[in-house]
Amino acid sequence: MLTRCTNSNYPGFDKYGGRGITVCERWTSFENFLADMGERPTGMTLDRIDNNGSYAPGNCRWATLKQQSRNKRSSRNVTIDGVTLTVAGWCERLGVKRATVYDRLKLGWSIERALTIPLRGA
Repeated sequence: MLTRCTNSNYPGFDKYGGRGITVCERWTSFENFLADMGERPTGMTLDRIDNNGSYAPGNCRWATLKQQSRNKRSSRNVTIDGVTLTVAGWCERLGVKRATVYDRLKLGWSIERALTIPLRGA
């Protein structure tokens, strides 16, 4: 966390410190970070809730790899009937294959249509 935000020689610096992601002053001390976040639960990694925001209490959580993969700048969020999920989240919820949805989007379908499974002959 500190390295990717402060060391311009870090290979991924451009995705973190290079684009303005910082670490709050309090968390420059590991003891303070540990007091705020607690021990890392098994199978979890540190995730910023707002991935454009900084590492700070209130914007970080312990998350699964699945949660992290859906909380990236490249993830496409879609709101349908007031519910916002990533395309992957909608696919999971509706039982539609992601590859099918992305193929439909490439064909110019609306996201709502792409997420639905048309009835035969429809």
